[in-house]
Amino acid sequence: MTGSDAAPPTVIDTSRPHPARVYDWWLGGKDNYPVDEELARKILAADGTAVRGARANRRFMHRAVRAAAEAGIRQFLDIGTGIPTEPNLHQVAQGAAPESRVVYADNDPIVLRHAEALLHGSAEGGTEYVHADVRDPETILRRAGESLDLDRPVALSLVALTHYLDDADDDVYGLVERYVARLAPGSFLILSQVTQDLSPDGVARAAELFRRSGTPFHPRTLPEFRRFFDGLELLGPGVIPVHGWRPEPEDVAAQAEGVVPVYAGVARKP
Repeated sequence: MTGSDAAPPTVIDTSRPHPARVYDWWLGGKDNYPVDEELARKILAADGTAVRGARANRRFMHRAVRAAAEAGIRQFLDIGTGIPTEPNLHQVAQGAAPESRVVYADNDPIVLRHAEALLHGSAEGGTEYVHADVRDPETILRRAGESLDLDRPVALSLVALTHYLDDADDDVYGLVERYVARLAPGSFLILSQVTQDLSPDGVARAAELFRRSGTPFHPRTLPEFRRFFDGLELLGPGVIPVHGWRPEPEDVAAQAEGVVPVYAGVARKP
C-alpha cells in the first residue's frame, strides 16, 4: 500500500452519516452504522430512485472502465473510491487488461481501513491507495504519480462524486479542469452526477435531507453536467442518463424499474 505523508489514524465518526456509508447501505453492504442507515432510509422514502441509482452508477463504472481498457488505457485513477464493493474498479480493469495499474484515492477513514482489500490486484498489474481529499489535486496527483506514469494516458474516474462539491467554495469545475490539465493526451474522464432534470421533486427532497445531515449536495442540470467535458471529446453515446450509456442486458432490464436521475459520460482528452 502506498504510504502516507502523515498517515491519519483510522478514526471513524459515527455521530453523523457519511455519503460513502449511506451509499454502502443502498448497495446492501455491511460497512455502515445506524446513523447512516437512518439517513439512507429517509432519503429512500423521499426519493424512491436512490437504490436503483446507486446500482446503476456502479454498473456504469464497470462499463466505462471496460470501455477505457478496450480503448488501450492501462492506467486508472479512481477518486472518491468509496467502500469496496466487488467487483472493484481494479478487478474490472485488470479483468480486461491484467497489466493495468490502478490508484484509488479517498479521504474517508473507513475506506482507509479497507484499503488492503482494494490492493489485491493482478500479478501483472498493480493497485495502490492514497488517503487524500479530492480538493487537493496536487497531493493526489503527486502521490498517484509514484505508481502511474502521468506522461501516458490515464482514465480518471469521478463517479458519483461531483454532486458533493459546489461551484463556489469547492470550485468544482476548476477542480476537474486542474486534474484533466495534468493528464496526458489520450486520457479519459469518467463522470456521473445526480440531476434534478429527471425527478425534480424526489431529488429536491433527497438533497434537502443530505444538507440537513451536514452533507452538501448539488444536483446539476444537463448543461451544467456537460460543462465538465468542455474541451474534451465525448465518446458515444455522449452525455446521457446513466442506464443508457452503452447498456448491457442487465441495464436494459433495469430501465423497466423506473427513472434514474443520474447523468453519465466518458470523454477523451485530445
